[in-house]
Amino acid sequence: MASLNPGLGTPAGSDLRRASREQLERIPLLLRGRLGHFVDGASQVPRAGRYRRIVDPATELTIAEAAEGSAEDVDVAVASARMAFERSNWRRLRPADRERMLCALSELVRTNGEELSALETLQGGKLRSVARRIDVEGGAEFVRYMAGWATKLEGQTIDNSIRIPGRQWVTFTRREPVGVVAAIVPWNFPLAIALWKVAPALAAGCTVVLKPSAETPLTALRLAELAIEAGFPAGALNVVTGGAEVGAALAAHPQVRRISFTGSTEAGKRVGHSAIENLARFTLELGGKSPAIVLDDADLDEAAEGICGGIFLHQGQVCTASSRLLVQRRVRDRLLGRLVRAARALRIGSGFDPDTQLGPLVSAHHFERVMRAIERGRLDGATLATGGVRAGEAGWFVEPTIFVDDSARTSVSREEVFGPVLTATTFDDVDEAVRLANDTRYGLAASVWTRSLSAAHRIVPRLDAGIVWVNSHNVLDNALPFGGMRQSGVGHDLGRASVESFTELKSVCMAV
Repeated sequence: MASLNPGLGTPAGSDLRRASREQLERIPLLLRGRLGHFVDGASQVPRAGRYRRIVDPATELTIAEAAEGSAEDVDVAVASARMAFERSNWRRLRPADRERMLCALSELVRTNGEELSALETLQGGKLRSVARRIDVEGGAEFVRYMAGWATKLEGQTIDNSIRIPGRQWVTFTRREPVGVVAAIVPWNFPLAIALWKVAPALAAGCTVVLKPSAETPLTALRLAELAIEAGFPAGALNVVTGGAEVGAALAAHPQVRRISFTGSTEAGKRVGHSAIENLARFTLELGGKSPAIVLDDADLDEAAEGICGGIFLHQGQVCTASSRLLVQRRVRDRLLGRLVRAARALRIGSGFDPDTQLGPLVSAHHFERVMRAIERGRLDGATLATGGVRAGEAGWFVEPTIFVDDSARTSVSREEVFGPVLTATTFDDVDEAVRLANDTRYGLAASVWTRSLSAAHRIVPRLDAGIVWVNSHNVLDNALPFGGMRQSGVGHDLGRASVESFTELKSVCMAV
């Protein structure tokens, strides 16, 4: 399939459409006609009879129609999850059996990787190589990691100091599943982030109602089918597709005891308010405007490569994207030169083309949002170093864009764009770099680029960010908690903290 350099036009529309149709014909899920919700172990038609078109962002072709859910659909799915949770064969299931099912699901994700990665590329524009590496391989590895936790959740015996004459006491704690979980996931990594929420919830013994983004529901529906194949009982994992009505109904449902949400800060606040009304526990992984601080002793080739990967991965549609470059004055021009050359060399095209390095944005709506942010950056006075325009006429492609903004006050420097847009700001000393890095309402991630271990150790504790990388960016490990500070969220995905957050801690005091 053809691909291109920025500014030279998109691949021929007929080439893209032909390749898209070829992919559609290879995927059984997309040959079934309209796709319903997945509830109680089977496909279910939406109660209101409504469906939404799912569009390939590279071609603007409709690839499927998925159910547009309602509050009534949510009620049915939550009831199914609640029933499954209460059934003796689930609540009394041995942890080793949950581990076995999760291991089976991990293997099924891996063995169905070609289909799952193709669905990711078709529905969201993601590069096929990225979908294989992150959503499929990374997702399968995470499920296997969480499978191990199913048998390792534990309480503590406590040496008590109770004084009641003539009695002895045994005191201990237990970790028990919280109940029905609502998992609400975004469109940028729909399979990977769904697994981040579903796997620890199931490992803890909960049941789940999963709401994928309305733009990217296909891998969630396929995942629910694979869960049944892996041996999970009907109702353990339900999927309700649709937009804001489904999300609001799920977040506010009185029988949902735990909400795990990833999305924008504004939507996350609404979810948090709904959760508080029912005193449901919640985790919110929200937006970011992550700084990459480059000191003048850094390896500039390494920094340029890492920052380009950090901002242009999945077209910048990553919450931890390295969207703010803070570079020390002495090396500014040399680093910017490297970044501009790298951005201009990126090949734009369909995610199915193995030579493509930058695909389309997810939707027409998001494309327009990113283009408005770029235009505001120009009007605010930021200097455009490269990019800033649409690539071609078909599909939602945007050239990789770099602004220089030494004031660090323009909207494009302060607000999350969620696109392939980097702003560069110069600093003179470390104190100024830290001040600039922290001058934001967000606090999700940051990176520091330096050859000095001493400098890194001094800077890291001063950064208001939940995740800090040194001489790297966007590197994750299943055991490391993932979450932010400030308006970037509450709580954590990944690691021990994640699986324990799906449990209740019960204290037991026993007279013996």
